[in-house]
Amino acid sequence: MAEASIGCTSAFVALASENFEQLVGFYSELLDQSARPYQRDRYAEFQLPGLRLAIFKPKTDQVAQFAAPSSGAMSLCLEVTDLNGAIARLTHLGYASPGLVLTASHGREVYAYDPDGNRLILHQGLAEQG
Repeated sequence: MAEASIGCTSAFVALASENFEQLVGFYSELLDQSARPYQRDRYAEFQLPGLRLAIFKPKTDQVAQFAAPSSGAMSLCLEVTDLNGAIARLTHLGYASPGLVLTASHGREVYAYDPDGNRLILHQGLAEQG
């Protein structure tokens, strides 16, 4: 017998951070947009094509629940039209990629990390490379 649907109408990525304002500032600069909605020291959202990125400051009794030594298997993947420009922007923000640009069958990509150590994968597809 099939299980009933949960009725999901949308999905988004949420990052918990005690360094809330620094992380919001980083993504504002990286994505070249202001967070909307934005609640100082509490919650911010960035609207991206096909994705909502939410950042929140966990309550004091929740901090340990969200603390992690690394980003594990989850990555925030951002499709870009100009990988070299995106790398330059990260470098300008002080978060240069620690690795080389990788070439795969689906395009070029580089791994980087935000101020909290969350993994970013910046990817430029073959169609965007001209």
